[in-house]
Amino acid sequence: MTSRGKARREFIKNISIASSLVSLPQLLHVPLQQGAADKKKIVIVGGHPDDPECGCGGTIPKLIEAGHTVSLLYFTNGDEGIEGKTHEKAAAIRKKECLEACKVLGTKPIFINQVDGESVAGNPQMEDFEKKLFAENPDVVFAHWPIDSHKDHQLSSVLTIQAWMETPVPFTLYYYEVCTGNQSFLFHPTDYVDITSSHALKLRALACHKSQHIITDDGKYTADMYSCGHPSIEDFRGRELGVARAEAFIRMTGKGFGKLIL
Repeated sequence: MTSRGKARREFIKNISIASSLVSLPQLLHVPLQQGAADKKKIVIVGGHPDDPECGCGGTIPKLIEAGHTVSLLYFTNGDEGIEGKTHEKAAAIRKKECLEACKVLGTKPIFINQVDGESVAGNPQMEDFEKKLFAENPDVVFAHWPIDSHKDHQLSSVLTIQAWMETPVPFTLYYYEVCTGNQSFLFHPTDYVDITSSHALKLRALACHKSQHIITDDGKYTADMYSCGHPSIEDFRGRELGVARAEAFIRMTGKGFGKLIL
């Protein structure tokens, strides 16, 4: 068998396995028996500091409340994200903000330490990414939707997909959206999470990323990483679900697509 044929067979095998793995409804709706098998390890991959919080910040508290462990894997350190700061100083500030946000949410940060805007997805980078991801032994991984305008989002998603194909222990893969219509495109959800009750905690976590806020003299926010359409999309996804606010996801599977309303 050729290496390409073998890789294709393994890919199809992983899709088949993934279709029977844990899903969001199982994670959030099935009562835990406080047994080890009920508690899952979840990793959320973001291209930059604040991306996991923007796309999944309302879902994370609900997962933790259900008894699961959540880690946020930051692909880059947001090195270009503070005007007037060197890459080194900006990265240090933004990594500290990540620690504060993770403390609010009750999660653990993991840093890949690629450079914002200069990320690379060669074999060495893929090996480093997979080493850190597999070390978490995740049951579920969330990643950026790959049809995205930002290269760092694209590459972190591609590396996650590659890890999903090659993992020695299969995990369920979900995609999340950020700044839909500006960054994420053609996003058609399969799963929804009602974040009405957890929205305030999401905003508290986002507020930890102080370097990304532009504030007027009267103390009002005029721009931040959250203002690129997230409030509108939360409202829209909520309308689709029939609640006040929701976050939406796409489950990576070869079959069984369909809206799973939570």
